Amino acid sequence: MKALRFERNVPRFAAATIAGRLAGGAGAKVGPLRLRSIDPPELPGAGWVEVLPRLAGICGSDLSTIDGHSSRYFEPIVSFPFVPGHEVVADLTDDGAAALPADAAVPAGRVVIEPVLGCVTRGISPVCAPCARGDLGNCEHIAFGAIEPGLQTGFCCDTGGGWSTRMVAHASQLHAVPPDWTDEAAVMVEPTACAVHGALAADVQPGELVVVLGSGALGLLTIAALRRYGRDCTILAVAKHPHQRATAKALGADTVVEPGEVARAVRRTTGTMAIGDGDIVRLAGGADHVIDCVGNEASLAQALGVVRPKGRITMVGMPGHVHVDLTGLWQREITLAGAYAYGTETLPSGERRRTFDLAFELVGAADLGRMVSATYPLSRYEDAIAHAANAGARGAVRIAFDLRNEKERNRA
Repeated sequence: MKALRFERNVPRFAAATIAGRLAGGAGAKVGPLRLRSIDPPELPGAGWVEVLPRLAGICGSDLSTIDGHSSRYFEPIVSFPFVPGHEVVADLTDDGAAALPADAAVPAGRVVIEPVLGCVTRGISPVCAPCARGDLGNCEHIAFGAIEPGLQTGFCCDTGGGWSTRMVAHASQLHAVPPDWTDEAAVMVEPTACAVHGALAADVQPGELVVVLGSGALGLLTIAALRRYGRDCTILAVAKHPHQRATAKALGADTVVEPGEVARAVRRTTGTMAIGDGDIVRLAGGADHVIDCVGNEASLAQALGVVRPKGRITMVGMPGHVHVDLTGLWQREITLAGAYAYGTETLPSGERRRTFDLAFELVGAADLGRMVSATYPLSRYEDAIAHAANAGARGAVRIAFDLRNEKERNRA
């Protein structure tokens, strides 16, 4: 089969790190990611089936890996060589559906994959405490069990990933796609689930001012999730590019500003004062909550600069190594929390629901399939990754690989 495979190659990873600093996505040209003809992954055990990817998204964590920016923190919880791609809509064949356990209730046809590799997929029983309460993203066993280490499909050598013509998935990971949905809508379910989890993990209270930093795909989806599932609040979105500003407004932001205007906008909205002058200026008060959907040094510093004393910052964008002055975190008693992946959510009403069920609802209600701006075949992976890395500047939101034709060529 054809696949984009990321191999353990230290010299190529070092080259990608240098290239990625010069231009976003440039790591694809010199790094460990290569288009290969490889054997399909074998089924790890009972309850596993082969699926055939149709569309697979390119997300920020993929780009960070390709450009050599990912943290060594991940080394014990990935296994090499892996095929990236965890935002996947795929075909489940008749034979595959017939091989599933009777209680799986997943018919043949299109499926979305829930990529977290928790206790159930790993054949571990009894399951750990986080998996038992539905917090799959916090599974304690992501390096153990019947398959090799991997926090998600797309980072595990045994499962394959969506950047290929074939991969494997466990029955517990499969969600049937509504017949009237486009593939573009279906491929947006997984990133939407991340945003829903982040929006609900923030636990925004009624009437609060929430600043959403970043209006790439994750930031825009977080705005939509806050509006649909969060409590009534004022959303101030920060967007760099014109199409991002228009989309943020359309998805429910009350105010949208450019990055250089966020402090002034928070002052105007809250009536707070500025303290200091010159290079050292901060707000006396600030926003009740900042949701950081970027996850870099500049965004975290900006979040600390506009949140009020005893306010909260929720990191939804994936951070890496950052050098940030945390004095304000201490002096202003600010809470800094992370929000990763998904599982089961508690809605403001107290109802508990699976994150992916909420994501399916949101994608349908907000027509989020329109956020897929362009697709590429695997053979043009360097172009696809460069487009994804520069999506905002190029007027795009989400870029995906299109495996539908690749699949037909693979069968020939």
